[in-house]
Amino acid sequence: MNWKEILENKNRLFWLAHSAGWFGFALVHYLGSLLHDLRDIFVVIIFLNAYAGWLFTVPLRYLYRRVWNFPPVKIALVVVFASYFTGVLWQIVKNINHWEIYKHGYKPDFWLMYTQSSVWSFYIVLSWSVLYFGTKYYQMLQIEKQNVLKANTVAHQAQLKMLRYQLNPHFLFNTLNAISTLILLKDTVTANGMVTKLSEFLRYSLDKDPMKKVTLTSEIQALQLYLAIEKVRFEERLQVHFNISEECQNSLVPSMILQPIAENSIKHAIATQEQGGSITISVSHFANDLLIEVADDGPGAEIINGNLYRENGVGLVNTRERLQALYQNNFSLVVANNSPSGVKVSIRMPFELS
Repeated sequence: MNWKEILENKNRLFWLAHSAGWFGFALVHYLGSLLHDLRDIFVVIIFLNAYAGWLFTVPLRYLYRRVWNFPPVKIALVVVFASYFTGVLWQIVKNINHWEIYKHGYKPDFWLMYTQSSVWSFYIVLSWSVLYFGTKYYQMLQIEKQNVLKANTVAHQAQLKMLRYQLNPHFLFNTLNAISTLILLKDTVTANGMVTKLSEFLRYSLDKDPMKKVTLTSEIQALQLYLAIEKVRFEERLQVHFNISEECQNSLVPSMILQPIAENSIKHAIATQEQGGSITISVSHFANDLLIEVADDGPGAEIINGNLYRENGVGLVNTRERLQALYQNNFSLVVANNSPSGVKVSIRMPFELS
């Protein structure tokens, strides 16, 4: 059994701390006795006194459990009275040990003498009680802290998964509509290829854990599947160019981070122009950052404070929230006008290798 298991078991931790505390009490008194010319039998008295203290304070644990939910004032009163009563009993035992063993059966003239020096014993028992409550409250705070962290983690994971699985229904509708058209035109070879690419893309999007990152190579392959599907719809109207730095091939990126940006470009730059257009995906490495750029040569859009102004646009908002959840403030997503026309989305995130 390791220390972690002991610390996590409250009952076992109590007995360990309780015994260690009284052993420390005995050790301190033994070291103090060395400063005085005392007989060896005093060691036995120290042991018996420590054992009596160990024994008398055990019931306090169960008493304090019963009053744990009492109002603070009542708890304080119970602690003071219980500590005093226990301290008196302990002091009586200590006096008996000292007089019967060390002084060979000495008897005081008045029975109340057995309770002398009870105040010092009361302070020790009261300190034990304060330590008990302090330890219990500390454990409660730690458990509460762990519960809050766990709840935040679960909420964080749920948020990422929700953001990650927001596939644009328009993409699925348009793809299935294109497949249906190809079947009506009896172009079964192209339709079959499109179905295969769609199934591979959906498998990738659903299989990848949104809490984990993927290599840039894997992400580019998924993007190429998506663009191949769209190219069946747009044919030569859609041109795609990749500029990927060799040193970035094994860098880690959030899964499906490029698809919504490319989808935005197709929807607002390619589909809106009769002649179509082109999309350029560039990835490079600078210092400790991975730089990703997705640019199109469409008609452009209104940009306000680095955001596209489009009704019901969720692609870039979704992407920004995912990056925020994964990297906190160590990222940037900037939208700007491309030259000579179009829109350019630039992402900066930490450079991490698989």
